[in-house]
Amino acid sequence: MNSLDLFSLSGKTALVTGGGRGIGRTIAFALAEAGADVAIASRNLDNCVQVAVEISKSTGRIAYPDKVDVTSKGSITELIGSVRDKFGGIDILVNNSGSTWGAAFEEMPLDKWDQVLRTNLTGTFLMSQAVVPLMKERHWGRIINISSIAGLVSPPDFMNTVGYTASKGGIIALTRELAVKLAPAGIVVNAIAPSFFPSKMTSAFVQKFRDKIVDGNPTKRMGEEDDLKGVVVFLASQAASFVTGQVIAVDGGYIAA
Repeated sequence: MNSLDLFSLSGKTALVTGGGRGIGRTIAFALAEAGADVAIASRNLDNCVQVAVEISKSTGRIAYPDKVDVTSKGSITELIGSVRDKFGGIDILVNNSGSTWGAAFEEMPLDKWDQVLRTNLTGTFLMSQAVVPLMKERHWGRIINISSIAGLVSPPDFMNTVGYTASKGGIIALTRELAVKLAPAGIVVNAIAPSFFPSKMTSAFVQKFRDKIVDGNPTKRMGEEDDLKGVVVFLASQAASFVTGQVIAVDGGYIAA
């Protein structure tokens, strides 16, 4: 194949959870810009509808909004059924839905710990479990899990997000497990570990600690939308057919410093 053709997602269908804002929105746009039709799902249907309209107008691709609670197997089953009815299948799954809770380790409430782990880690497991049978039908699939550099290195001392950190480390371990188990079925599974990117979930934290975040990064800046698009398209494409079980840090050199 031509080198650029390897990155084309024409004829593919992608499902992005947490696609109604922030990193999820960026990812949905990237996949559509590369030629994929995209289903966007989160708890907030209105956000997904808005993003779907923007994607369709901007790229000409089909963008389908839906609602999902990734902690509920029933909700996931309904979503997968709707997306399958709409597109006939799912080629690319991006597990991006996430939550966090700020508290020191000693003060972390158990219910909030459970909430973060269930959304971030169990949600990734449940979504993957539901989508894999559709990918096996085609003997082709891409699962991209959104982890974090917090799952690779100890977070800076101004971060008190023990549940988030544990969940993102768990996503990395799950990614490697699924990569090995699903490789014979033609499904590759990888993770992206972003550093600090502005989003609604991180806005208050970033506003408070922006100077420390920037000073601690070799590039002396935070991540921007275009910094994620290329790696997402690569991992979703034929170009990544022999890349599986990997964690790609998109962090401006943070973990290398």
